[in-house]
Amino acid sequence: MAFNETVTRRLEQWASSLQDLGPVILGQNKDVKIEEIRESYISKMAEHPVVEDVRVETIDMGGVPGTLITPATVMGDRVLFYIHGGAYIVGGPGGYHGLAAAFAVAMKARVYLPDYRLAPENPFPVPIEDTYAAYRWLIEEGQDPRSVTFAGDSAGGAMVVSVMVMARNAGLPLPAGGAALSPWANLEHTGPSMFNREGLDRLNTKAGLDLMARTFLGQALPNSPEASPVFADVRGLPPILVQIGEAELMLSDAIRLASHLGENRVRVTLEVWPNMFHVWHMFQAELAEGREAIANAAAFLGRAIESTAKS
Repeated sequence: MAFNETVTRRLEQWASSLQDLGPVILGQNKDVKIEEIRESYISKMAEHPVVEDVRVETIDMGGVPGTLITPATVMGDRVLFYIHGGAYIVGGPGGYHGLAAAFAVAMKARVYLPDYRLAPENPFPVPIEDTYAAYRWLIEEGQDPRSVTFAGDSAGGAMVVSVMVMARNAGLPLPAGGAALSPWANLEHTGPSMFNREGLDRLNTKAGLDLMARTFLGQALPNSPEASPVFADVRGLPPILVQIGEAELMLSDAIRLASHLGENRVRVTLEVWPNMFHVWHMFQAELAEGREAIANAAAFLGRAIESTAKS
């Protein structure tokens, strides 16, 4: 599928912003610091336009830095807890104002984005624990969990499930539902698409994902349930939507996540989008498929809130 010039250019910039990450992680490039790569990555993502009539502010989420995006109209006390991606190594709320604002407007909800610590300085399970701590803060501040939903992309898509499991295990009330966008759900990378989509995926390679997984995991195994939710005990979780692009290396493992959820009596909806690349939602300003995917996710999460309110 051919994309317009703006989408193609931004995809190329997004991919190129991480071209030095491997050599830096492996110690092969001493001239570039990982902080510089992170800044470049966020700056490229921050080029995506932000819809008007939203307020963006930095906040403290119980010791975890965060960002709060508030649209002009909020329906009741609706909250979307959005978990950013970036392989647990890069990324941050600063690169997600455009996507989070689009969700805020679509859902008429305040959007909280925790800025969890990153690997390799803070490997597994620190990013997941930080994100859980931010959710715990939100509930302890008095937010009704029945009006909360989760969404996240890539590593954040996996954490949609992982943080719910952590909350359930701790006895913390669960949100009404979740949306996992292009989830990085299996760090073993055993799905067929890890091989037959190589070269079709515009942003990832299996070798690159393998390196980032090892960097994040430290001494943990890739099949650790907290890191790879396809191995987690997901019983009792609320409804979850999984959206994945057909051209992604992560396609098969996202489908496996949806199957795992369904087989464990979690109500799940799976959407596979032909020809779409990793987290195409980021390009919602230029790409009709991005806007439609966000609208679908917002509708799913809205219905989850309404269903919970009635129960």
